[in-house]
Amino acid sequence: MRLTKTLAALATAAALIAPAVPAHAGTTGPRWSGAWSAAVQQPSPGGLPGSSNWSQAGFQRQSVRQVVRVTGAGVAVRIKISNLYGTAPLTVSGATVAKAAAEAAIRPATLRPVTFSLRTSTVVPAGRELLSDPIPLPVQALDRLAVTLYFKGATGPATFHDISSATSYRASGDHRFDPRATAFTDTSQSWYFLSGVDVLNPATRGTVVTFGDSVTDGTGSTPDADNRYPDQLAERLIAAGKPLTVLNSGISGNRILTDDPLFGERALARFQRDVLDKPGVRTVIVMEGINDITYPAPPVTAQQIIAGHRELIRLAHARGIRAVGGTIMPFKGNPWLYPDGTAEPFALEQIRDQVNAWIRTSGEYDAVADFERALLSPTDPDRLRPEFNVRDGQEGDWLHPNDAGLNAMAEAIDLNAL
Repeated sequence: MRLTKTLAALATAAALIAPAVPAHAGTTGPRWSGAWSAAVQQPSPGGLPGSSNWSQAGFQRQSVRQVVRVTGAGVAVRIKISNLYGTAPLTVSGATVAKAAAEAAIRPATLRPVTFSLRTSTVVPAGRELLSDPIPLPVQALDRLAVTLYFKGATGPATFHDISSATSYRASGDHRFDPRATAFTDTSQSWYFLSGVDVLNPATRGTVVTFGDSVTDGTGSTPDADNRYPDQLAERLIAAGKPLTVLNSGISGNRILTDDPLFGERALARFQRDVLDKPGVRTVIVMEGINDITYPAPPVTAQQIIAGHRELIRLAHARGIRAVGGTIMPFKGNPWLYPDGTAEPFALEQIRDQVNAWIRTSGEYDAVADFERALLSPTDPDRLRPEFNVRDGQEGDWLHPNDAGLNAMAEAIDLNAL
């Protein structure tokens, strides 16, 4: 009876909120803004050596609790469930959202059931995504939310985001309303089915989408610390009193020109879904191209990469979205590209230099975030600063900056350009 009354009250509140809410950029009045996102990928064993995840097996009679940090405040939230890479309809037996406590625990007073068209369960068709009803849970910027999804029947392989730099939790049975962490004994470093959290706030002026590869995705950042460069950019915006939210649409290993079963659809193919279709978008920061340069096949030229960037700019401008170009950072010393420790792939470095020169000087982007200059070594222009390559006292891979390097990236962005 108590749950029935709670659902009825929340459904009434959601129905009152929903009619006044336009969903996309360019609308007036109260509107939704994207406050967290994950760019989804097809099920796979994962792109890192020795990695593992739950995407290929999927779920059955299991609850999955995923903790995310929102980048904006709101009077209500809504979540997006993705079955984009599913081959059959996905039945979500139920879902809840709450403010997170330690690990998989939640704050009980904030626990809310999630409804879809005023129903507690829903079916997401194969190849589709679905928004929940508005959930009247007031949140502040940088609140951590725990979204719990319960799957009674077999889901089949799961649409997911591979490298999350965050811990997801799994429990046997239905633990949507369980505030404790005890039952959630299994963990993973990926996100599953959950692709977005939006906030409703008339004061928010829009959303900044960070679009890129592993450096944007946060590969190499401290797990569960929210130190990816988009997270630290959001913190800067909040500290500066600028009412913009930030979304992370990075995929590790992603390329501009080529699809990959482990590293996602090419940037040109996913830009519509991962940038243009996000609610409230006003600016996109693009940092892509290093994987096109460094993957052995197919070989690409600087002009091909530049042509890809031009198309992304064209697509953004056609929707009235400001485009900021991020320069590609150095990678000298990376063990995959410099296998003997001394060889220098000059041809690859030259391509990177040519693309960066175009980003800086062509004037085709509305603004430039010069990540390379912010992170390069003062004594070697093809290498990261050593202090940005150390993790737990050990040398990194000279490709993915540590938390301090990711902070330097966030600091390199002119907030007024957003």
